[in-house]
Amino acid sequence: MAVGLAATGQSRLETAQLRSDEPWFAAAFAALEAVVAGNATDESRKAIAPFFYGRWDAAAQAHHAGQEARRNDQAAAVFRSEGAFDPPATRAALATLTAPVLLLAGQVDLNTPVSVAAQFAELFPDASFVVQPGAGHFPWLDDAERFVAAVATFLG
Repeated sequence: MAVGLAATGQSRLETAQLRSDEPWFAAAFAALEAVVAGNATDESRKAIAPFFYGRWDAAAQAHHAGQEARRNDQAAAVFRSEGAFDPPATRAALATLTAPVLLLAGQVDLNTPVSVAAQFAELFPDASFVVQPGAGHFPWLDDAERFVAAVATFLG
């Protein structure tokens, strides 16, 4: 949002399709279709949770269960408030950044699909863009070793 990039409903559906072999896929995908169509409910938002993780195992489920306790609703409201972002100014500032930047995208991240992350990387003069295979929105949780290796290589 800060730079005026957003995932489309279609890009989210396409990313979700990468998970079609998962046992939970049918119910989660139906819920995602409802969300994308503008018919989101609390139930459908809960049902799409597996799409934010590279694997929907006990660790991912525990992480997801703890999300509510880590959320600051007051800060979230301010973060997304009207006028909170000035995309042209932010893009202009990023274009002047001389430091190298690493953008690491999870291959199956429904929140920030690879296509959006790639567009974001293009805003930096010196960006390295890495896609972590099989990772969702929390790549350090999905495959910590691969995540650390990508960051260590960049910092190398």
